Amino acid sequence: MMRTALQSAAATLLCVPMTLADGHSGERGRDGNLSLIYWQAPSILNPFLSAGTKDVEAASLMLEPLARYDETGTMVPWLAADIPTVENGGVSEDLTTITWKIQPGIVWSDGTAFTARDVKFTAEYCMNPDGGCAHGTKFEGVQSVEAPDDLTVVVTFDGPKPFPYGPFVGVESPILQAAQFADCMGAAASTCTEQNFNPIGTGPFTVTEFRTNDVITLAANESYREAGKPAFATVTFKGGGDAAAAGRAVMETGEFDYGWNLQLAPEVIAGMQAGGLGTPVAGFGPLVERLMLNQTDPDPALGDRRSTADAPHPFLQDPAVYTALSMAIDRPLLVEIGYGQAGRVTCNWIAAPAAVNSTTFTCDTQDLEGAKAMLEAAGYVDTDGDGVRETPAGRPMEILYQTSTNAVRQDFQALIKEWWEEIGLSVELRNISSSVFFGGDAGSPDTLQKFYADVHMYANTFNGTDPQTYLGNGLCDKAPRPETQWQGENMSRFCMAEYDALHAQLQTTAGAEARAAIARALNDMYVGNGGMIPLVHRGRLSAHANTLGGVKLNVWDSEIWNIADWYRIGE
Repeated sequence: MMRTALQSAAATLLCVPMTLADGHSGERGRDGNLSLIYWQAPSILNPFLSAGTKDVEAASLMLEPLARYDETGTMVPWLAADIPTVENGGVSEDLTTITWKIQPGIVWSDGTAFTARDVKFTAEYCMNPDGGCAHGTKFEGVQSVEAPDDLTVVVTFDGPKPFPYGPFVGVESPILQAAQFADCMGAAASTCTEQNFNPIGTGPFTVTEFRTNDVITLAANESYREAGKPAFATVTFKGGGDAAAAGRAVMETGEFDYGWNLQLAPEVIAGMQAGGLGTPVAGFGPLVERLMLNQTDPDPALGDRRSTADAPHPFLQDPAVYTALSMAIDRPLLVEIGYGQAGRVTCNWIAAPAAVNSTTFTCDTQDLEGAKAMLEAAGYVDTDGDGVRETPAGRPMEILYQTSTNAVRQDFQALIKEWWEEIGLSVELRNISSSVFFGGDAGSPDTLQKFYADVHMYANTFNGTDPQTYLGNGLCDKAPRPETQWQGENMSRFCMAEYDALHAQLQTTAGAEARAAIARALNDMYVGNGGMIPLVHRGRLSAHANTLGGVKLNVWDSEIWNIADWYRIGE
């Protein structure tokens, strides 16, 4: 019987010799090389130009925010001296400003001073109307960002902001060096290859070489603010392959120290763990595997306006259609074959924390006959007898269903295709390299931002325990489009005035219970109006070598958030 990841981790710690304490002291770089494998290979190291977790986490080795979330979901100061609150005077009584105080003495990896001007610049970079910022919702409601002195940043909002911790908080909102990115504003952002591939940062490592969609080599940042850290002199960050190869490389062959996102069936993980060289670590946060439904028409005949608000989708905006598609899915079976105890059926976009997990919908029972009847009643019938229904306007109900290349996702695709074809749709499957699919290349037709398909399947999550910023991904103006260099978080192109208005209300609402109630209502509005079909609430599962100490799996921020504290356990 497979032990839980927590049990395995505990057992490993019990076997650690007393040299464990040595990992917390000593010279910087004393432990040689650290090897990471992310089977979704990074394609860029500027998180503002990619919505892909693999790019955001790789960039976090260099680029840091003012504050972030620890492994318990608690906000902790990072480059800032403390967390501003009303009580300590950092947040104004009227909730319209937040003042951050930066730790003195921090320098960039090139030895120059890190100042409030860099923070101000980062806001201007992401908020530039001529550019596209993949995490622009972090700056929703920001009126201005000022730097009255080198160590003070004042963010002013356009109204009261009970949760003012969007800008500069979490792995998706780090600080860029103003001097390095000065010529990369607006439409020029995506053209700055050197800056986007080799960012100067304040983090524990610096880039030595970046081979896009392949490997990153890094060295310890000699200007890092904490003495004796990082323990590793170099890092090899390998991308590509698949989840199975990554798991084996850590737990069976010992080639790598850390393997990320092991999206594998439970029995596969158990077999790998038996290799004795590594330990799986898992935890449930807000990660949800979902089907994103394109609200716009991806027909290539539309040219540059395909998958934009100029052309509504011919049938996916119809409640009868997206409800029938959801009814046809056997979610308990998907959980069983894909994740076992590392997955749970969910009907919600926001599945965690528990306070914001809505109970409005039920979706744990498949109903193929009900789905067929719903489509029939709405006028979607097979008029020519070819087994494919047509819309009332006569267009065949054909779906291009895309996802990243991964064994579990391809299993899901095959089953969902079978179910949807049983209720009368034609379904074409396509899988794309994760490095490309989750990349931010505005020139690629295959990114999740372009959404040149009818349905995308993937999972993502948010930082911390307050979903306000994440729920902003459903706002009308956050849809990727040519004018934003195809950046933006609203992948479905969902647009509903009532949703935008309720989200604006959330931004000005105080009190945990009242905020949770609005968050649940926004979840219900988005899911109930066809923005997505949630499938599985996934636990994060990764693995580390038994010789690697300091790892604390974090489901609320970057998994490698505390990599400066990692060290090699003595043999």
